[in-house]
Amino acid sequence: MKRRELLFGLTAALAAAPLMPSLAWAEPFRISTSDVRKVPRKFRRSEVRYFGDEPAGTIIVDTRAKYLYLVQDDGRAIRYGIGVGRQGFSWSGTAVIKRKAKWPTWTPPAAMVKRDKFAAQWADGMPGGPRNPLGARALYLFQGNRDTLYRIHGTFAPSSIGKAVSSGCIRMINADVADLYDRVPIGARVVVSQGASPAVAELDSERLRRRLFPFFE
Repeated sequence: MKRRELLFGLTAALAAAPLMPSLAWAEPFRISTSDVRKVPRKFRRSEVRYFGDEPAGTIIVDTRAKYLYLVQDDGRAIRYGIGVGRQGFSWSGTAVIKRKAKWPTWTPPAAMVKRDKFAAQWADGMPGGPRNPLGARALYLFQGNRDTLYRIHGTFAPSSIGKAVSSGCIRMINADVADLYDRVPIGARVVVSQGASPAVAELDSERLRRRLFPFFE
């Protein structure tokens, strides 16, 4: 291998490294790196141009198009495919992330316990793990000091991405929610919309797509 090619490869690897999800060996349970192949290509993580007014660090959830955007400070956004609440369980509004958890405990709300036999079994809380509906990470949405009971969380059902299937929460494949978790701080603003989609445009760059998803190729 020529020196120039080696240097180029090392540079590309270093550029991609900050964008990788959490290291697998740091996890108590495995985060799948193959789930992305079960997600339609249009819902796979990518970078897009962003023309809206929200400042960098804002999370925008487009429930109609089934996308979540994390606004960057260079006129761009990272776009993730999501699953959203089915009809009658969807929510919209503005909130703030006031809690983050890795492999969170799932405590179903009282209304869910009453209508769902599986939830009733875990009324006192299900520990984090491969069967937990919240997946590998959860970001908790608050309005003021009030917990909205809505979460941005992981899922072990990648086939649900791009669909309206949940009880109102926003679900992502575990590799994506782990990536988002590492990028956003407590206090991040979340805008959930069921109306017009944000002003974005595709980036025609295979190089950027590979940079965002280096080891899923």
